[in-house]
Amino acid sequence: MEIIPAIDIIDGKCVRLTEGDYTQKTVYNENPLEVAKSFEDAGIKRLHLVDLDGAKAGKVTNWKVLESIAKNTQLVIDFGGGIKKESDLKIVFESGAELATIGSLAVKEPALFETWLKQYGESRFLLGADVKGENIAIGGWLETTNETIIEFIHKYISKGVTQLFCTDISKDGKLEGPSIELYKKIIQQFPELYFIASGGVSSMHDIDELRLIGCSGVIVGKAIYEGRIKISELC
Repeated sequence: MEIIPAIDIIDGKCVRLTEGDYTQKTVYNENPLEVAKSFEDAGIKRLHLVDLDGAKAGKVTNWKVLESIAKNTQLVIDFGGGIKKESDLKIVFESGAELATIGSLAVKEPALFETWLKQYGESRFLLGADVKGENIAIGGWLETTNETIIEFIHKYISKGVTQLFCTDISKDGKLEGPSIELYKKIIQQFPELYFIASGGVSSMHDIDELRLIGCSGVIVGKAIYEGRIKISELC
């Protein structure tokens, strides 16, 4: 199972939110590149980089952070937050991201996303599914839709998407453990999917549980920054 540390960015700084609430923000480091290098030095190969300003504003905002990390590390970066137009997508790829993370746009503008899948190739995209309960949440977690996670995945697997991460917002940033039952349900229904768990990971025990149920990867954030998991344990 692939371990993927997360760096969430607001105002160019490494932060974490609790339950996706922008008013519940903790700044962990003012230099995201320093954090990324510490991951790489420990043997980590991949990074999940989230532009929270971009997610809220609806346009890519912290692309300079992406560019800095891509130029100064060998990490495989997936970048998301605010990718709404092809000009945003081009900025993300030109700034060094291997994969673009698409969430809200896949819900609101499926035809545009499907065009990108054909134009750039399915392998360049990581589909993000943020959920409240089992329903998709979009816009930096500020809006909940009527579409279920199962419906969402089924639609895009048929379009060629192969990688997806799912974040249970009720768990995110709370260090109370991941949504094991929800993830089991998804993996059982879509065994061919490269499924990445996200949200609530608080210990190596949680990571072991996710491995046992068949997750292909796991995104880990706050547990690292709070010292619950040592970077050295992840490799």
